[in-house]
Amino acid sequence: MTLTTVLGSDVPGEVSRLKEQVSDGELQIHGSGALARSLMAHDLIDEYHLLVYPVVLGKGKRLFPDGGLPTSFRLDESRTTGAGVAIHTYRPTGRATFGSF
Repeated sequence: MTLTTVLGSDVPGEVSRLKEQVSDGELQIHGSGALARSLMAHDLIDEYHLLVYPVVLGKGKRLFPDGGLPTSFRLDESRTTGAGVAIHTYRPTGRATFGSF
């Protein structure tokens, strides 16, 4: 079953409506980079938990796409597991601003 089967063809619109309906609790995304990138493009993610593993694989898929919306983040929490996994919690704070020289 695909997400469009469950939510219809307007996934960002449906997620936005779900966010308005959920007053107590949270909606979570686990392991779907494509869904996360789609929701990022519509400013629908309120909090990011980024896990950094102490291993280099050489290549992989990017979470933040080329040409994505420039966004500033605030680090809310950072901790490390016994296995060395760094867990960082970020919240978007708006559009990134750029200085000039």
